[in-house]
Amino acid sequence: MFYTSHRTLIILAGLVWYLGSLVLYLKSADLLQEALILKPGFHKIIAYAAAGISIGIIKALFIFNRSCRKNLKRIREIANPRLWQFFRPWFFFFLALMILLGVSLSRLALGDPRILIPLAVLELSIATALLISSRCFWRS
Repeated sequence: MFYTSHRTLIILAGLVWYLGSLVLYLKSADLLQEALILKPGFHKIIAYAAAGISIGIIKALFIFNRSCRKNLKRIREIANPRLWQFFRPWFFFFLALMILLGVSLSRLALGDPRILIPLAVLELSIATALLISSRCFWRS
C-alpha cells in the first residue's frame, strides 16, 4: 500500500526543499521589512540581506549539498519505496521542531530590531542554502 517510484520520492524531496526555501524567503523579507520600519537605514538592510545570501551560499556548498546527495543515495537504495520515505522519519520530527522554533523566535522578535535582523539573516541564509542545494534533486 502506498508504494511509489524512486523518481516520485526524489520529486517530493525536491518540492519540500523548494517550499521551505519559499516560506523562509517570504518570512525573512517580512522580518527585514519590519526592522526597516522600526529602525530606518535602507543601506544596512541590504547589507544584512547580502550577508544572509552569502552565508546561505556557503551553507549550500558545504552542508546542504552533501545532505541532499546522501538523501538521494538513500532513496535509490530503498527496495520498495513508500510515499512517505522521501526523508527519514527523524527528519520530519526535526523539521517540525525547526518550524516551531522559527515561529516562536519570530514572535519573540516582534518590535525588536536587535532580534529581527539576526533572525532574518539566519532564515535568509537557510532559504538560500535550500534553494541552491535543491539542484541536487533535479540533477539526479
